[in-house]
Amino acid sequence: MRAITIPEPGEADALVPADVPAPTAGAGEVLVDVVAAGVNRADVMQRKGAYPPPPGASELPGLEVSGRISALGEGTEDAGWSVGDEVCALLAGGGYAETVAVPVGQLLPAPDGIPLEDAAALPEVACTVWSNLVMEAGLSEGETVLLHGGSSGIGTMAIQVAKALGAQVAVTAGSADKLAACRDLGADVLVNYRQQDFVEEVKAATDGRGADVILDVVGAKYLPDNIRALARDGRLVVIGLLGGRTGELDLGALLAKRGRVQATSLRSRPPEGKAEIVAAVREHVWPWVAQGRVRPLVQSRHPLEEAAAAHREMEASQHIGKILLTVVG
Repeated sequence: MRAITIPEPGEADALVPADVPAPTAGAGEVLVDVVAAGVNRADVMQRKGAYPPPPGASELPGLEVSGRISALGEGTEDAGWSVGDEVCALLAGGGYAETVAVPVGQLLPAPDGIPLEDAAALPEVACTVWSNLVMEAGLSEGETVLLHGGSSGIGTMAIQVAKALGAQVAVTAGSADKLAACRDLGADVLVNYRQQDFVEEVKAATDGRGADVILDVVGAKYLPDNIRALARDGRLVVIGLLGGRTGELDLGALLAKRGRVQATSLRSRPPEGKAEIVAAVREHVWPWVAQGRVRPLVQSRHPLEEAAAAHREMEASQHIGKILLTVVG
């Protein structure tokens, strides 16, 4: 099969199309013929050699796909899936390819009303957002959530999920166009981080209380200000390190607020942990997708063989929503 390989870590041209052996369906797995794959920051980090796959995962990049089931492995016959079913899937790797093996617990039905190709934009962000905002941070109706990177794939999904939960949503982004897209999705408080202090803006919008939940992709650079922006009993969940790994944490300020700081990663979770998250997303988020309350935002599509161009677009950070790779065949 055709796939995108990384012979040596490096810049975007390190992504090399090649013919590689097709996977087989192991016990508890199904094969999916890929229609499209989502492009994520984690793929860029893997390409650079900074985010290796977890033990046992495919060495190929790609953490989410959509496509059609082409084979059922041992032990999956009674899981409710059939050859030909249109699905999308959360992966630990291997999505930049014509075929991928998927643990059966990480499959989701392709949502009605969403083109199969666009369904590749859903699994990683939906699972990341639901697991962190709800399962970890316990975001609930009437609370305020601050989302850094509001126009990203994760951010655009998080806005919609948080609004569906009944939360007030504040976002940061770096341009008027990005903030306008966040507003159109329902964001209530729009902060241009290049021109405004997000702590002041969030406190002004909450009568000085601050954000109950902060979902942060920046990391060290924002750590002190995130603590300042937290409300009492607030929860800061760190899921990215775009602004560095090491920061200073004022434990006194955290203690005074009875705050909580948590860091999570989806890719490294064991299959049973991912299956639990996928099941929760299917139960809670998929009905909102069917109702049109939550939808994928797709910025662009690139043929699989042009994965390097997709990564260059990702790294330019001008996109809003998701970037996809499409497979023709």
